[in-house]
Amino acid sequence: MDLPAACDLCLSLPHAEADTPFGPDVLVFKVAGKLFALTSPEDFPPRLNLKCDPGRAMALREEYEAITPGFHMNKRHWNTVRLDGSVPGPVVRELIHHSYDLVVAGLPAAVRAALHARRPEKDKDEGSKTRGRGSRGRRIQAGAAKRLSDW
Repeated sequence: MDLPAACDLCLSLPHAEADTPFGPDVLVFKVAGKLFALTSPEDFPPRLNLKCDPGRAMALREEYEAITPGFHMNKRHWNTVRLDGSVPGPVVRELIHHSYDLVVAGLPAAVRAALHARRPEKDKDEGSKTRGRGSRGRRIQAGAAKRLSDW
């Protein structure tokens, strides 16, 4: 999986937004204001920091050379995944979902309920896997895509 595909997946998750709170060089993905992934698009090879269950984080680091303790993060709960092709795409996808799910599970029940209530109608009615984003998320996604294409 390459960085643009990973960013698209992050933004496809329900109520996910991209932001640059640490400056234009760090792209942060959040749900309900809580970080679940971040990257520096200028890095080569590209890297993605993802939250992970501590026990699983250690096992992944042993299994994949490209998965290391989270760069500039709490190394017990965060991994850095180097997107150089050595970690299979399905594993990277699952790790992005795992990070998002951990963050959502840690949200207060009222916030989780509010997120669930704000799901797009298509998701509610059809059980679709389509994920909704507000206009702010689309604007940031467009800006992020442009920045990614510039590098």
